[in-house]
Amino acid sequence: MFELIDQGGIIIILIFALSIVAAAIIIERLIYFKKIQGDEEQLIRRLKTTLEKRHFDEALAICESNPSPITNLMRVGLEHRGYSEETIKQTVTDAASLEVPRMERHLSSLGTIAHISPLLGLLGTVTGNIQAFGVLGEFGAAGDPAMLAAGIAEALLTTAAGIIVSIPAIIFYNYLVSKVNHYIIRLENRVSELVMLLKGPESMVEIESDGARERTRY
Repeated sequence: MFELIDQGGIIIILIFALSIVAAAIIIERLIYFKKIQGDEEQLIRRLKTTLEKRHFDEALAICESNPSPITNLMRVGLEHRGYSEETIKQTVTDAASLEVPRMERHLSSLGTIAHISPLLGLLGTVTGNIQAFGVLGEFGAAGDPAMLAAGIAEALLTTAAGIIVSIPAIIFYNYLVSKVNHYIIRLENRVSELVMLLKGPESMVEIESDGARERTRY
């Protein structure tokens, strides 16, 4: 490892540092998505059951003890349940837009690493070739083969390292972006569902009460 770093020079050190950052971002984002999707369906069923019983305080407690994009929307809707249906929908939609940057956290950095890693490798290729041709220019064909080989080694190592870092970074970047887009669609679908949960049962109660008053009148 240290021999490769010594041969690749400062460029390969930069590429190695970027690989560590990329790996940290990928692991952190994978853990994040696994956490928020782990028991989401079970959590939604609990909230539905609680809201159908009109136990709003219990529903709020569930949301606060299980933070995720979905429960954050539920919490905002519950806090504004006394407002009109249109107001609730707009408020929850605004809250959903705030969740998007949290889901996209560090993804731009991962995309940047995926793009600049091969460029750094190319830069190492250029500097390695400059070093190799510098040896030839100074000493001619009788130059030190070890110095010539050092320049060629730097060129090849940095190119390979840049590509090795770039390929998995691009793959995971595209995968994580697709996860974010998929989750955004799910959040949009949950907005209407939440409004129905908050206002639907209440509307049914009002309709039943009106019907009872009509029967009493007759």
